[in-house]
Amino acid sequence: MRFDYHTRYREGFALWRSAFDRNIYILLALMLLALPWVATPFALGELAYLFILCIASLGLMTLTGFTGQVSLGHAAFVAIGAYGHAWFLSKGLPLPLSLLLAAMISAAAGLLVGIPAIRVSGLYLAMVTMAFAIIIEQVIGHWSSVTGGFTGLAVNDPMLWGFSLSGPKTFYYFCLLMLTLVLLALLNIMRSGTGRALIGVRESEAASYALGISVKGTKAGAFALSAGITGLAGALLAHHLKYLTPDGFTLLLSLELVLMVVIGGLGSLRGAILGAMLISLLPTAISRIKPFLPDSIAKQFGLETFIFGFVLAIFVLFEPMGLNGRWLKIRSFFESFPLYRRDTFKRNKRYMKSERYR
Repeated sequence: MRFDYHTRYREGFALWRSAFDRNIYILLALMLLALPWVATPFALGELAYLFILCIASLGLMTLTGFTGQVSLGHAAFVAIGAYGHAWFLSKGLPLPLSLLLAAMISAAAGLLVGIPAIRVSGLYLAMVTMAFAIIIEQVIGHWSSVTGGFTGLAVNDPMLWGFSLSGPKTFYYFCLLMLTLVLLALLNIMRSGTGRALIGVRESEAASYALGISVKGTKAGAFALSAGITGLAGALLAHHLKYLTPDGFTLLLSLELVLMVVIGGLGSLRGAILGAMLISLLPTAISRIKPFLPDSIAKQFGLETFIFGFVLAIFVLFEPMGLNGRWLKIRSFFESFPLYRRDTFKRNKRYMKSERYR
């Protein structure tokens, strides 16, 4: 049994709770590094796609999970990153510079949306971001000279120092590297004063304002940071798809990202990754169980959408803390056994919430 009592100030900022947690993550990293030597090319492609979704989910978690701003338009930032990266590569820019510029353009677009959007919140903010996503989708479809319009745009193979990264193993490692860098960057940001300001704005805008935090600047910065990370995921997604069309960046992609964040657990980087894993595996699981279902159900249009909604409803009703909350409960059970009590995780009313400062 282990209890976490911090005896030093810096212990609250540590990356690992204990040496056991550090060893577990090191073992996980070694397994991911060794996986390409035993997995099939198809499995490596699916895992690379999972890593890309994890990056996009981490980007939305920065905005929705940590800052409390709802967005239904993050597919637009994925599209901006994907098309921007493809266009830069077609002009002969090297891969690292193209990725950086694609992320910066997406961050600029996020800041452009965030500055006027910080005047609203809740449902109105969701409507603003959804309208932005619809606008971007139409712009991509009609700006044929840059995006290829509805015909589509081919993506050049990723080349780094003369070596191609388009192979299953190399692209897998490349996506894993980018996910690791993004995750480490966000872990350090959330441990800093900036991350604590984001969480403070989520909990109470009035209290944050009283403590001297620039609420408007923090919310606009969160939009830019979130859009930049999501744009980076879009740039990697361009190489996975190899051919870009507007149909790949619809409102459905935005809803899937929201599902990843909510089901994974709001306010948790681990939850963003767990949510991305579940949502990416659901279509495969549905296709596997379809042969065992009656034809009247298996051939119904919109079966996947129904199952996505059903899973979301189950988590909202029975596990609002998401997959990360369930993991915390399981871990606490084994750490405190046999003294574990269900009341430890009883949901109490929160009295620190307040309306946004006006």
